This record gives sequence, C-alpha cells and structure tokens, in this order.
Amino acid sequence: KNSYMSRLINIGKKINLFGFALAIFIGLFSNNSFAQAVEITPSYGIQFGSKLNYGVNYIKAKQSGQFGLTVGVEAIDNVMAEVSWFHQGTEVRMRDVIYSPIESQLADLAMDWIMVGGTTYFPSGNIRPFVGGSLGVVILSPSNENFDIVDRSLSSDTRFAFAFKAGLNVMLTDVIGLNFQGNMFFPVQWG
Repeated sequence: KNSYMSRLINIGKKINLFGFALAIFIGLFSNNSFAQAVEITPSYGIQFGSKLNYGVNYIKAKQSGQFGLTVGVEAIDNVMAEVSWFHQGTEVRMRDVIYSPIESQLADLAMDWIMVGGTTYFPSGNIRPFVGGSLGVVILSPSNENFDIVDRSLSSDTRFAFAFKAGLNVMLTDVIGLNFQGNMFFPVQWG
C-alpha cells in the first residue's frame, strides 16, 4: 500500500500540477474516452446593472458587456462536467452625502469568474433546454479610482463564488448550435 502511494506521489512530482489535476478530472468522468461528447462554448452577453442602497446613499454597478468560454466533457448521459471563465468589466458609481454628494464614478471594476460545475440537458431534438450550477472564485480588480472620493488605490480581491444557469441550445447542425442562457453569479463574503 505504501509503495503504491509513493509511486503516485512520485508521478505527481514529475508532471505539473495542472496536468495532474486535468488527468484526474478526465479520469473521473470517463466511461469510454472515445465516445464522450465535448462542448466548447464561447459566449458574449449583457451584464445587467445593480444598485445597493444604504439610507439615502447608494453604490451601483453599471450595465456592461460580458464574454467568456466554457469547456464541457460529458460525464454521464445528458450531464456535462464543465470548466468556465467569464470576464465582466463595469463602472462603479456612488452617491454618499459625506463622500460624494452628487453621483460620481468611484472606479472601474473588472471581474473574472473561474468556475467548475455541471449542466444537465433535457433531450428534445434540435432544441435542448438545460440547467446547471458551478462553484469557483471571482477575482475583483478595481482601477481608475476617483481620488476625490477615496484617498488610496483600491486593492484587488479574490472571493469564493457560486453560480446558477438555465437556457437552451438550438442545434443548427450536429456539431454547431446557438446557446441562449441566463447566469446568476454570487460572490460570497463572510466575517
């Protein structure tokens, strides 16, 4: 038993961590490596704005574009194991009676979501509805801070995150289709 574990440890040392993790990921979900479906889904969409009120004051993120890439491998029939990356860039504005009596730009904010999850498809021919969920991290990177409001640069932050999605794929051919979906992303803060 110890020699088996030491061989695994030595193998892990010889190849890089990413390759080792990828091999485990593929190995866990492979029934027959030649019969699996692989999906590569580039995406572009709209991120709706949001607003957080505190008393008569508020902070808001403006509506902006979002793009990303999802790679999925069929784990079992109609279930895809997926790795996704999404990038969102927006402008954060605020109104605060003390710091910014009129609405002003606080900073630009880039958000990179790196998620691992799964999607279940409901088969129905050329139109395939689906639902899914994922866990991962979001990297928040502010820039172009308004130094009339803040007295120093805002720092980047990485947070645990989860997401849900639903939508449908409209297949134009056996291998090319259009993907229509809605995502709800949730960064988590505690403490």
